[in-house]
Amino acid sequence: MKKLICVALLLAVAPAGLMAADAAKKVIALAGGRLLTVSHGTIENGVLVMADGKIAAVGEAGKVTIPAGAEIVDARGLTIYPGLIDPETNFGLTEIESDQNSNDLAEPSDEIMPHMHVADAFHAETELIPVARLNGITNAVVAPASNDTIAGQDIFIQLAGADRDQMILGRDVALAMNFGADQRRRGGRGSKTEFPSTRMGLITQLRQTFLDVQDYEARRDAAAKKDDKAFKRDLKLEALIPYLNGERPVVVGVYEGYDIETIMGLAKEFHLKVVLNHVTHSQEILDKIASWKVAVIVGSIYDFPLANERFDAVYTLPAELAKRGVKIAISSADAGGPVSSHSSRNLPYAAGFAVAYGLPYDEALKAITLNVAEMFGYGDKLGSLDVGKTANVVVANGDPLDVRTDVKQVYIGGVAEPMVSRQTKLRDEYTK
Repeated sequence: MKKLICVALLLAVAPAGLMAADAAKKVIALAGGRLLTVSHGTIENGVLVMADGKIAAVGEAGKVTIPAGAEIVDARGLTIYPGLIDPETNFGLTEIESDQNSNDLAEPSDEIMPHMHVADAFHAETELIPVARLNGITNAVVAPASNDTIAGQDIFIQLAGADRDQMILGRDVALAMNFGADQRRRGGRGSKTEFPSTRMGLITQLRQTFLDVQDYEARRDAAAKKDDKAFKRDLKLEALIPYLNGERPVVVGVYEGYDIETIMGLAKEFHLKVVLNHVTHSQEILDKIASWKVAVIVGSIYDFPLANERFDAVYTLPAELAKRGVKIAISSADAGGPVSSHSSRNLPYAAGFAVAYGLPYDEALKAITLNVAEMFGYGDKLGSLDVGKTANVVVANGDPLDVRTDVKQVYIGGVAEPMVSRQTKLRDEYTK
């Protein structure tokens, strides 16, 4: 006999002693809710079945067969949507921003660090992950800080797992590259520096680096044919080969139009597979961006306009890009400063803000789900409510982009995650 369970009861974690792998094998049916599928519209009275960690069925009530023995959740009056994905975070690389001992964000010894792997530094036990998870964030890209021109290689994570190995779904999924004023390193008066201090220096250094990679790859391949045991590997250059060959995306953090044109010139010269990031003050070249057929991550949407820009220049950026057919993602980046994993919980509200300034609602939802998954090679596994995809599912009492909405339950891999964080524990302790 099927057992009817209300959503409130699911706020508790899986029974003690039940391992996550066993919990994922449970068959759970969310019945009667409003399904925002992302990929194929909205189902007002729908049923979603999760089994073996995957979405097993999704459709209109009465047209979906619920397996015998399934745990049925009464989702009437609730909204169900895929887990949200933040395309740029520092999860596991920082804990308390003002405490340098808890920050592992950038390597200051060199401005070209492609062989730095975020996976080596990722701290899975960070308190920031449960905070974001409570608001429906189930996946994220973790990137190093933007201090360096080439800062390292990103990871793609799931915000639940027994340990870091379970949480890291993909290592070295993208190269973090940056170009602009923030990467110019200037020493004090009379100091000597080997780092570029002009944009001319930055772009020249990047060009020389990619030429060195091409030369290195040719020499490496020649040595392999000759079985030359004396050939010395260069980890810095070797790390760039997959990106130079277009096998993985290069996420380029760049803010202003003229910098975007410069870096895209380099990208086309070396046939890089580019995802532009930020593009905050690029309104005068939006048609060019569209013509390049590149994806764009927008954030922070809350940044102030420049003196010569309209008050809403940054706010309307997602809408203007989408209008031109550009695939966009929206990140939770803070206004006027670096990425902060403390703000990841506000990801849906950044998308909602974009809707207020002209971005179609469906495009905004894609910008924090399916589009992000596709940009980083996970479009067949995440980002929409489709059969066969990982059961990363959120149940809430309203519109996910509305600040008034409360998330009632988050499932990751078909497992009901504990709806607690350090903040909720403190709240409960001091409101007794």
